[in-house]
Amino acid sequence: MNWNNPLKPAELTENRLIDAIMEGHFSIGSNLPAERELADQLGVTRPTLREALQRLARDGWLEIHQGKSTRVRDYWHEGNLGVLGAIARRSTNLPEDFVPNLLFVRQLLAPTYARLAVENEPENVMSALDGYAQLPELPQAFASFDWQLHHKLTVLSGNPIFTLILNGFSSLYQPMACIYFDSIHSRHNSRAFYAELYSAARTSDPHAAEEITLRVMKDSLSIWQTTIKGG
Repeated sequence: MNWNNPLKPAELTENRLIDAIMEGHFSIGSNLPAERELADQLGVTRPTLREALQRLARDGWLEIHQGKSTRVRDYWHEGNLGVLGAIARRSTNLPEDFVPNLLFVRQLLAPTYARLAVENEPENVMSALDGYAQLPELPQAFASFDWQLHHKLTVLSGNPIFTLILNGFSSLYQPMACIYFDSIHSRHNSRAFYAELYSAARTSDPHAAEEITLRVMKDSLSIWQTTIKGG
């Protein structure tokens, strides 16, 4: 069985419409062209367009009323995790404040799942940190290790919602992390974090894990804002 099937026409249409919305071609509060006209513009059949529109309405991008024009919703305030995931998959077309906002949310979540992971399975947390001291000074190596660590911590927390939220940003995490870890200061900061978290797991101290993680998540946001965003 081929699991790598290309996107279906409705999925391609959905992606093209999301790009058009995010690029401002169809601004928040505006109405989309009539169905026949929009289908012609996109080069798709009307049934394909209807399927795409229904998917976008489900996630909060659009508002559809029978007999009325389809309206672009204020997706930042009316959208759901589907909107968030779609935005996160567009690493080259992100709003300027998206990554800092995402890091702030991680700052709220990561200390909790780190505490729970150390509380539940400290030995497995230590195993997840194996090799941190030997990481080569390469952004890609740190980005990969950091993703795998945080993913493992969410799993070990025992709350699968943490994992589902993190997975929603898997396609964005790697390219953004490579930019972040291009700074030697970022790599040094994270290597120190791994060492302290390992120590907290070794001594089965979940509260220390929470405090360490909170401090480092705050540092990460500060580093991104001053070093990365500020150039």
